Amino acid sequence: MNSSIELLAANKSFGGWNKRYRYRSSVLGGDTVFGIYLPPQADRGEPLPVLYWLSGLTCTDENFMHKAGAQKLAAELGVVIVAPDTSPRGEGVPDDPDGAWDFGLGAGFYVNATEQPWAGHYRMYDHVVSELPAVIEANFPVSDQRSISGHSMGGHGALICALKNPGRYRSVSAFAPITNPMDCPWGHKAFGNYLGDDREQWKQWDTCALIANAPERLPLLVDQGEADNFLAEQLKPEALEAAAAAAGHPLTLRRQPGYDHSYFFIASFIDDHLRHHARALGRL
Repeated sequence: MNSSIELLAANKSFGGWNKRYRYRSSVLGGDTVFGIYLPPQADRGEPLPVLYWLSGLTCTDENFMHKAGAQKLAAELGVVIVAPDTSPRGEGVPDDPDGAWDFGLGAGFYVNATEQPWAGHYRMYDHVVSELPAVIEANFPVSDQRSISGHSMGGHGALICALKNPGRYRSVSAFAPITNPMDCPWGHKAFGNYLGDDREQWKQWDTCALIANAPERLPLLVDQGEADNFLAEQLKPEALEAAAAAAGHPLTLRRQPGYDHSYFFIASFIDDHLRHHARALGRL
């Protein structure tokens, strides 16, 4: 194991280990933390596939590991789960100047910022797609078979990472993703600050814009709660549905009556998503 990653916590879970590590990220310009669930098969040195989970606004690497209840089935399937933080953090990392919760710390939006003062640290896309997988594959008994999923802002991140990188992921899914950030208040604020005013640049980071010319037609699995407070103004699943239909892109969009935006919703359907990824990763 690379001595440059530092173990912060380790908890036995369903025969495997839930661990938390810190390392120095050259992409983010400072220390960053990730969580990893290693199922019991990892103790035998078997190279296992990895599901990367991207969390939403205000979250850290810990929310999914603590609340989603994914470890039991991941242990049965033999799938490693890796959860990065949602933004750079630490001394010198700029935050929202007004202290708002929907931008800055905890709200990296999984893009590579081009505008100052954000460009020096807010490069979560490169961190998720390239840097973190290299760290995982160098330090743990995993294969190069990857899948990706996420929630809300992280659902947006999962979808764009898959669409922009044909062949890198075996499968993709999302819970309540921000499907069309170019056309919602959260996206306007994040893209305007991180990427500037050129809306042509915004298209590189918007699922509904990317899907039209996606070079790989990786099937999308999306769950959306119908009682989600952010549904109409921020999430806009109908925009994703229309974009997928226009492009002929395979999409399974499941509208779930009564479910909101919380981890109660995620925990209710996480097993379906784990099995979706396990099939693509050859574990079912």
